[in-house]
Amino acid sequence: MKPTIHVLTGPTAVGKTEWALRWAETNGAEIVSCDSLLFYRGLDIGTAKPTAEELGRVPHHLIDVCAPTEPMDVTRYITLARTAVADIASRGRAILVTGGSGFYLKSFFAPVADEVAVAPELRAAVAARWERDGLAALVTELLKLNAGDLGGLDVDNPRRVTRAVERCLATGRTLAELKAEFLARPGAFADWRVELVRLDRPADELNARIEARVAEMLRAGLIEEGRRARAAGLELNPSAARAIGYREVLAMLDGELKEAELAGEIAKNTRGLVRKQRTWFRTQLPEHRVVEVGAATVAGLFAM
Repeated sequence: MKPTIHVLTGPTAVGKTEWALRWAETNGAEIVSCDSLLFYRGLDIGTAKPTAEELGRVPHHLIDVCAPTEPMDVTRYITLARTAVADIASRGRAILVTGGSGFYLKSFFAPVADEVAVAPELRAAVAARWERDGLAALVTELLKLNAGDLGGLDVDNPRRVTRAVERCLATGRTLAELKAEFLARPGAFADWRVELVRLDRPADELNARIEARVAEMLRAGLIEEGRRARAAGLELNPSAARAIGYREVLAMLDGELKEAELAGEIAKNTRGLVRKQRTWFRTQLPEHRVVEVGAATVAGLFAM
């Protein structure tokens, strides 16, 4: 029988950290983070990173693995996660993955990154053409390369269009052919049995937790953390700089948002993120158990 990876997910502020700690302590597990912001050193308050006390309760992996200026992508994440999983398993410990970042989470269930290599020269040439001729010219070229069938590609998204052109030119294949090859590949964790549980709470309860969480972040010094992160080059990493909590603080520091409006804006954007997460969980995750936190027990969390 395949060895097991347990995965605990759920929307922001649902209580994943505490339930993951309880389950890991009870079952001799180590935790592998699947949160796209916990990778970054120094981004602690705005990410609701586990505290030093919490990190001391259970060994954690893939937290504080890079500087805020250093981008992380799913290919690198998979490499790090596979190494962490193998290391934990080699010591006979149980494995618990926890987090709510969809694309990284999906890597445990399905292939998420292909192996198409795009030469820097080709990437630069496509970028130059976009700058010179505009997005419409790239879409026209892409249509020619794909016999008019783009398979639902968002042609208004410059990043997706340029990446599609790059991949077609680099391989000489159509998008449909590349997709078929991609879907035929085994996932990065195909040799493991992955058991997935999603925590949830009633909307009013979750909204109250979001409000309390934002208030605590501000009391703990989120504004100062944002100021320090900016001085350390946070905006060199657009993904981190646009993260909820930091983007609002940066807007306030730039005079685009009043300090009195900060908590409300962060809470509003967090609620919007939760709505998107719930949609993603319903449509993108494989079949899984949904556990209401109010009815959860450590012993029954992963019981089938």
